[in-house]
Amino acid sequence: MNLIQFLDYAGVAVFAATGALAASRKRLDIIGFLFLASATAIGGGTFRDIILNIPVFWVGNTDYIWICVLVALFVFFTAHRIESRYKLLLWLDAVGLAAFCVMGAAKGLTVTGSAPVAVITGLLTATFGGVLRDLLSQERSVILTREIYVTAALAGAVTYTVLGIAGLAMQVSAIIAFLVALGIRGGALRYGWCLPDYKGRPGRRPEDIP
Repeated sequence: MNLIQFLDYAGVAVFAATGALAASRKRLDIIGFLFLASATAIGGGTFRDIILNIPVFWVGNTDYIWICVLVALFVFFTAHRIESRYKLLLWLDAVGLAAFCVMGAAKGLTVTGSAPVAVITGLLTATFGGVLRDLLSQERSVILTREIYVTAALAGAVTYTVLGIAGLAMQVSAIIAFLVALGIRGGALRYGWCLPDYKGRPGRRPEDIP
């Protein structure tokens, strides 16, 4: 198993855990745990593979499904022991985001050889599952907060793509890109980093428009 494959499995497991934790916060039954864990873990990769017009990854390798099932069951029986499930959800989500932006960029670059496509597939893989989780659990989506989220995934995907095109070894590129994405998202969680927001300006009165 190479590093990219490891990040793929790890990302699925971590995102499945965040989906299951979201289910625990909503006090869902075991089916709800399984559904949210699976949608979060494989949603982004499914969307990516459909866009790339390649076989969906979990159809050809059901290990991903079993990872979702096992993680959902584990969280179902242990979530009550966690003091702050939302804080854990956010940090696990940061790890999953960092892993998936690298995996998505690597797959996009391998399939198409296009840098822009690699960056976009990395971004989609890292963020789409979390968006699905928040929508399905009726939580405020993390991409709508002021904290840096999508930017961290974008930075990781760009880093991997640039280093890969430059000829750096795949595993070295993956480690660096993972750390970049995790560092940025972790900093946002720890220190509240955010980008400047839009400053609205008063519009002109109708009579002032020529």
